[in-house]
Amino acid sequence: MTPSRLDELLNRLPSVSIAVFGDFFLDKYLILDPDLTETSIETGLPAHQVIETRCQPGAAGTVTNNLRALGVGTVEAVGFRGADGDGYELRRALRRSGVSTTTLLDTDERCTPCYCKPLVCREGQPPEELSRLDTKNRTRTSTELEDRVSEALEIAAARCQAIIVADQVPEPDCGVVTARLREFISQLAQVAPELVIMVDSRCNIGAFRGVSIKPNGHEVVAAFGDEPVEALATRLATECARPVFITQGEDGVVVGHEGQSSRVPAITVDGPIDIVGAGDSFCAASTAALTAGASPVEAAQMGCLVASITVQQLGTTGTASPDQVRARLLESPYVQ
Repeated sequence: MTPSRLDELLNRLPSVSIAVFGDFFLDKYLILDPDLTETSIETGLPAHQVIETRCQPGAAGTVTNNLRALGVGTVEAVGFRGADGDGYELRRALRRSGVSTTTLLDTDERCTPCYCKPLVCREGQPPEELSRLDTKNRTRTSTELEDRVSEALEIAAARCQAIIVADQVPEPDCGVVTARLREFISQLAQVAPELVIMVDSRCNIGAFRGVSIKPNGHEVVAAFGDEPVEALATRLATECARPVFITQGEDGVVVGHEGQSSRVPAITVDGPIDIVGAGDSFCAASTAALTAGASPVEAAQMGCLVASITVQQLGTTGTASPDQVRARLLESPYVQ
């Protein structure tokens, strides 16, 4: 990829519109000062002292964070939030980043999923994340709420050029992306072939049809069987009639497209890394690039460029700006 080609793609992003459909979590970071730790009089256990609370969109919200940081002009959140304090913080954080929440439904049937992440911060050292505290819905999403979500998705699809599906919740039918909504996405891909549809699913990547998929190496084997990844990428892209991206960490990405496969090497970075959110940043960047007119290989390169930047941001799910991406291209094996 030449710098001028990268500029061409990045300069198109302000006119791009993308809906992100799926499980929006609140990432709640509790910043702890270990020097202030007290001993509880009642229990004798350490009482960690929170000196700062940082709330940002997580899960599907990590995808919207990355799209907006890259300069995508219109980003719509499609899903639901609970009528609770975490839901308030989630909507506020999404709006602060410039994401439209008109199709993020309010419901008193569900809680707002939350990843609570205590971080011990010591001067001159990387933050240390303690055991995470998760709040999730563990009962089935109602058919009435599924009806509302499918209507919201249909509205967003009619006014966007692309949809990213962030299927985060492993408990069957307990999140936004239920079996019924997966079928709805597959039907939407049939009736709207002009839509770029990219799916990232932790446990159900094999349940989608006719869409681009972005499984990692473990997910693709679990869903489709253990065979050479290049052959698998080619077969899946042919079956889907859309590009397929199989991410393999430091081994890069295998792209299936037009009856063939191509390997895009990873970008090696120095120093400590935090891989949390790397897949989300790849998904956001590659979809944005496809929507801007990139080839599948160029889209994978864009995804790797952005992921190589976000993994260097410790104690957060990072993002990358256009200027950071331009600089990283010059250090990458992709530059021509």
